[in-house]
Amino acid sequence: MTAATRFELPPELSATEPPEARGAARDDVRLLVARPTGSIRHRRFRDLPTALVPGDLVVVNTSPTAPAAVDALRGDGRGVTVHISGPVPGGPEEFVVELRSPGGERVSDGRAGEQIELPGNGSVVLRGGHPDEAVRAGSRLWRARFDIGADLMGWLHRHGRPISYSYLRRHWPLSAFQTIFARPGTADGHPFPSAEMPSAARPFTHPVLAALAARGVGVAEIVLHTGVSSLEADEVPLPERYRVPPATADAVNATRAAGGRVVAVGTTVTRALETVAAADRTVRAGAGWTDLVLGPDRPARIVGGLITGWHEPQASHLLLLEAVAGGELVARAYAAALAERYRWHEFGDTCLLFGPDRLLPATTTTDRIR
Repeated sequence: MTAATRFELPPELSATEPPEARGAARDDVRLLVARPTGSIRHRRFRDLPTALVPGDLVVVNTSPTAPAAVDALRGDGRGVTVHISGPVPGGPEEFVVELRSPGGERVSDGRAGEQIELPGNGSVVLRGGHPDEAVRAGSRLWRARFDIGADLMGWLHRHGRPISYSYLRRHWPLSAFQTIFARPGTADGHPFPSAEMPSAARPFTHPVLAALAARGVGVAEIVLHTGVSSLEADEVPLPERYRVPPATADAVNATRAAGGRVVAVGTTVTRALETVAAADRTVRAGAGWTDLVLGPDRPARIVGGLITGWHEPQASHLLLLEAVAGGELVARAYAAALAERYRWHEFGDTCLLFGPDRLLPATTTTDRIR
């Protein structure tokens, strides 16, 4: 499946540093608000509460970010960076990894059985491709087993750093990649959290949360641990671990029954909520691994609004955006963001996309056009 939204991203629109490095607050990034009816509006993220109405529910992801990038050496002495995506489904002693060159390019000559030397006298062995373990050479992702003689998360906090890509000017500390919602907790009992930041929530600040509460907008939580985001254009999202607690399921159902809109903070929250959404547009509590791929054949049932960053051309996340808000609105939003020089990636600007009012009770839709 391919998203309908098409665009070219000028490299100068990549955010190369956090807004704090420019003396700005996290909530000072720009916020584009796009509705199926009405014009596109340009605001600051601190203005988010004014775009919502009393009775709406904002759902956030509390997964923390791991220092999941480790500099290492291949057997021939070449440097390599190992990106740890997370545990293999059903294989608690194996992890999915991606290999990158020190300059950030994908490594295409890895092979099953290769041993890579890690800091602290550790090593990792590539055991087979992922998701197809039968691939023995040239896989982008690998199933791998670590031999580090220590707890992985403790070892990563000593030797790892956050995954970052070439558009960033330098490496930033782990604190720059944590949202205010991040806290210890697992979706499936495994201690490894998100490989990359659930970045849609990064602009949230305590003043924004206070303003949401004063507005009468609720906040609920889920957990979804993200894998690496560097998918190829034709790759669907990998299975990810999630948990939707009973309190959040109850809040979502109560919000919808009362005519409110459920607003997901990021594609991670959208995937988790839609995983537990029934055909009658109710949700249940649940946890485990989700392989749900939203798109034309599976539009959103529950999520009526989506706060998200700006995604790469041909990224699979664009399909999810279109499943929530429709291809026409997503295309309009991206065209406006390019025209207004919005900034891309995890330290960049944001948008709020509203889905069609078919997701709301019929008696309330006329009151939602604002």
